[in-house]
Amino acid sequence: MAETNVTLVTEFLLIAFTEYPERAFPLFLLFLCIYLITLSGNLGMIILIRMDRRLHTPMYFLLRHLSFMDICYSSVTVPQTMAVLLEHGAALSHTRCAAQFFLFTFFGSIDCYLLAIMAYDRYVAVCQPLLYVTIMTQKAQLGFVSGAYVAGLFSALVRTVSAFTLSFCGDGEIDFIFCDLPPLLKLACGDSYTQEVVIIVFAIFVLPACMVVILVSYLFIIVAIVRIPSAGGRAKTFSTCASHLTAVSLFFGTLIFMYLRDNSGQSSEKDRVVSVFYTTVIPMLNPLIYSLRNKEVKEALRNTLSRIQLS
Repeated sequence: MAETNVTLVTEFLLIAFTEYPERAFPLFLLFLCIYLITLSGNLGMIILIRMDRRLHTPMYFLLRHLSFMDICYSSVTVPQTMAVLLEHGAALSHTRCAAQFFLFTFFGSIDCYLLAIMAYDRYVAVCQPLLYVTIMTQKAQLGFVSGAYVAGLFSALVRTVSAFTLSFCGDGEIDFIFCDLPPLLKLACGDSYTQEVVIIVFAIFVLPACMVVILVSYLFIIVAIVRIPSAGGRAKTFSTCASHLTAVSLFFGTLIFMYLRDNSGQSSEKDRVVSVFYTTVIPMLNPLIYSLRNKEVKEALRNTLSRIQLS
């Protein structure tokens, strides 16, 4: 190694936002507030769905799991980001970095699968309403969710093993808020072709595959809505999909920008802003999106608050 002047990385150093020491504490407070809102909003959604029997439907069963995943997904990255801000950098061993990458990939993949399943649920509800109860049975719901968890676990295991069998060279600095794939690949040295192919192949089974399911589902939904004769009927039917469509657009839009593009020549600062949005902001927004744009959730919330006040 001495002859080739190559230094293998023994630990990674997260340095995101450390170039702005005067902003560290305000940013820490901002991330803390967002994280607390994320926890309270998603926990509140889970509790509300459990308490109100009118929300015991396939759509809200899936939403409950999505809220749980948002809590886990955010908890993998936000506390680490706050530690980086307070300590002006954070050193991570290979094991800790691999664990964070695995958990982020695991929860993120499940999020993608759940959003795709929810799109299929909306397709069945709009396009095959008479068969909805027979298709989206409790057994089918459990099968869909279990499949999402198993597929997410398998994808995360393969991608993590592939990424961390690479050799990493240089100073080990990651100008990012957590151990993610793009900054890790920038540190890779030696022949990494096989691992990168495996990572890309398994990525195709998550992001593009879920996008295809969502796009096809909404294509059929749009066709069905257009065929509804009355404007009021079209608006009412579309409103049942509006919350999910908003969440999908925000989540997949940022993921596409981050992962399905050429990373050469891209500024790390722009990447950090985008990563903050999909790891921190979107998990906070999802409960707001599903509560503010959903009459059933708002009604259930009003009834629950009324019961609490009366008690």
